[in-house]
Amino acid sequence: MKQCDWRSAQSEASGKPLAGIRVLELARILAGPWCGQLLADLGAEVIKIERPGSGDDTRHWGPPFVMSDGGDNLGAAYFHSANRGKRSIAIDITIPEGQAAIRRLAGGADIMIENYKVGGLAKYGLDHPSLSALNPHLITCSITGFGQTGPYAARPGYDYIAQAMGGLMSMTGEPEREPQKAGIAAADLFTGVYSAVAILAALNRRREMHVGAHIDMALLDTQVSVMGNQALNWMTSGVVPRRVGNGHANLVPYQAFPTRDGDLIIAVGNDGQFAALCRVLNVTLHEDERFSNNPQRIRNRVDLIIALEEITAKWSRDDLFERLDGAGIPAGPINELDEVFANPQVIARGMAIEHDGKPGVASPIVIDGVRMVADDPAPGVPENVKFDF
Repeated sequence: MKQCDWRSAQSEASGKPLAGIRVLELARILAGPWCGQLLADLGAEVIKIERPGSGDDTRHWGPPFVMSDGGDNLGAAYFHSANRGKRSIAIDITIPEGQAAIRRLAGGADIMIENYKVGGLAKYGLDHPSLSALNPHLITCSITGFGQTGPYAARPGYDYIAQAMGGLMSMTGEPEREPQKAGIAAADLFTGVYSAVAILAALNRRREMHVGAHIDMALLDTQVSVMGNQALNWMTSGVVPRRVGNGHANLVPYQAFPTRDGDLIIAVGNDGQFAALCRVLNVTLHEDERFSNNPQRIRNRVDLIIALEEITAKWSRDDLFERLDGAGIPAGPINELDEVFANPQVIARGMAIEHDGKPGVASPIVIDGVRMVADDPAPGVPENVKFDF
């Protein structure tokens, strides 16, 4: 069967690390598309497969919608946040012609990203075993809520559920209030990034061993994995971590403090910084044995925070920030998004981007002084493509 070569001349000439790598994306919503967008930013050619008619669900997750200069609706901002740099085609994989088209595309691809339920692609003959029989070097990344194995494997997966079941919500929020999810889809986004890491590792192995791979990524696995120090706190002490609001489980003081005109984050990471903080505030709390070192400050957290809040509340936010910054004490304001993108550091780093009038947020990856961002915006609504078989 003739292979479809979707590699663009622009991608090959880009000089980016993944130039010449071809990705077939059978994924929607966020985790899979986020992974695909990251690979596109790094230079890969990403072909997104969407359902005929409606396309990716997130094209309709608005308002807000991205509007053209002429007033045309270009799709929800949500969709544009996760699909930069891709080409999109509409294929109905439930019909034989569509399945044949996917096989042709997979035959010429290096990577396939899919987030169907476990077994969802097998019934169409488009799962990894079926496609790797056609292309032994294919790397398939399957993203699900709970993974390919285990008692929950057949369940659908959602970011919110992963945050709840994976422990994040139990320790997010104020102690006296109900558990809170993160303000972004943390499980989805982390899974997208970890998926890209796994794909790059598989690409490196393929270069050495000339074999493909099937990567099994799960939202719950990822959420549990990124519990990091909190998981180890429990494993070490047996004490289940509780919500401490904006505080830190292992450092004090490390939280938001009130000032006359807004809260300021003060993040003390060691005893020297705490002593410097006390000098800026003109107090001698660092000489009090209850607060002389970090373990003591954790034991006496409540008393210390009350004492510090009484002092910081007398300062203006900007004055205190300037003094702390000058003394080498980590601190920063709690910015809303308009303030974030007006920040001179964010501006200097070029984090706000625009493609053909469509706004975007740049990838954080900079290699040899070049920010890794795809050259094109998210694709428009795909048209049905007829293949010559």
